[in-house]
Amino acid sequence: MTQASSATPDGTARYRQRFLDRVAPEHFRLAQGLWLSSIGLGTYLGHWDDATDLSYQAAIHRAFERGCNVIDTAINYRFQRSERAIGRALEEAFRQGIVSRDEIIIATKGGYIPFDTEPPQTPHEWSRYIIETFIRPGIIAPTELVGRGSHCLAPRYLENQLETSLKNLRLATIDIYYLHNPEEQLNEVSRDEFRRRIRAAFEMLESKVAEGKIRLYGTATWNGYRVPEDAPDHLSLSELVALAREVGGPDHHFRVIQAPYNLAMVEALTVPTQTVNGHSVSLLEAALHLGMTVMASASLLQSRLARGLPESLRSAFPGLRSDAQRALQFVRSTPGITTALVGMSRVEHVEENLLVARVPPSSVEDFRSVPGSS
Repeated sequence: MTQASSATPDGTARYRQRFLDRVAPEHFRLAQGLWLSSIGLGTYLGHWDDATDLSYQAAIHRAFERGCNVIDTAINYRFQRSERAIGRALEEAFRQGIVSRDEIIIATKGGYIPFDTEPPQTPHEWSRYIIETFIRPGIIAPTELVGRGSHCLAPRYLENQLETSLKNLRLATIDIYYLHNPEEQLNEVSRDEFRRRIRAAFEMLESKVAEGKIRLYGTATWNGYRVPEDAPDHLSLSELVALAREVGGPDHHFRVIQAPYNLAMVEALTVPTQTVNGHSVSLLEAALHLGMTVMASASLLQSRLARGLPESLRSAFPGLRSDAQRALQFVRSTPGITTALVGMSRVEHVEENLLVARVPPSSVEDFRSVPGSS
C-alpha cells in the first residue's frame, strides 16, 4: 500500500480515534474534511542554534503523543531552521511509528525573504544575499519587492519558496500553504496592483494543488483582517474568496486563514471589519459564511498572557491550573476558531499546554462571561 503524502480524512480520523479516551471529544474539530486538534504547535520563536532545533524536535514528538496533530511554521522562522527541525522530527516520527503522514497537518508560509541558517551581519550582506539568491537567477524582479526588500508575492518566487519548504520539511506535500502577511504589499502598491498580484499567486497555488504539492492554501495575516475597512492594509475576505473563485472555480482551494486572536486581541470576534453580502460582520462571521477555516495565531501573545491574568479571568476558567492554560482555553472555546496555535519549543511547554485538551471547551454561557468576549 502506497504511503499517503498528505493529511487525509481517514488518517486524521484514525489519529483522533487513538485519543478519544485521553482527551475531551471536542478537542478534535472537523474542518475541510480533516480532523484537526484544537491546539496546534507553533515554531516562530527561539534562537537559531542546534540546541533549539533539538528542543523543537523533542517537543514535536511529544505533541504527537499528547494529541496534537497540527504543526505550523514558515520558511523565514528562525532563518529556515524551524522548517528543517520539523523535517527531521517528522522523518524520525514516521520511522518510529509515532504517527503516519496521513494523520497530521503541516502548515507553512511563504512571502518574506528568508535568510539561511542565521541572520545577516550587515545590510550589505543582506542585499548581496537577495541579489545573488533571487534577483540574479531571475526568481525576483526588483520591482516585485516591498518592505525594503523583505517581502515578495511573485509567482516565480513563491514557487521557489514552496520547493524549498518541501525540501526543508522532507515532504512531498504541504497540507496548508499560506501567503504570509500579504497586507505587507499594500504599504507600497495600489489596491488594483495588489489584486493582480494576489490573483497571480492564487493561480500558481492552484497549479501546485493540481501537481499534488499542496493540499489547501490560505493567508496568514497579522493586521489585514482585524483593522477597519478604511485602513490602508485592510484585507477583504470576500474579495479574496472572489479572486479564488475566478481562478479555481467553486472548488477552489483557498480555504484556510490565520489571524491573531487571544485575550488581548479579540477583533476577529468582536469588531465588524468585514463586509459579506452588504452586511458588516466580524472576521469569524465572514469566515463561517464563506466556508473558511480559521486558525488562531498568537494564542498566548508570545507568552505575555501566560501569567498575571486578573482574577476575573481566572475565575471564568475553572479546572485549569495556569494562566497559560486559561488563555488557551479562551481561544479554543471561541466559536469559529478551529485550532489555537501556540509556540511550544520545549517538551514541558507541550505537557503543560496539552493538558487543556482533556477539558471540554467552555460553555457558551461561561465564554460570554469573559470580559471582552461579547
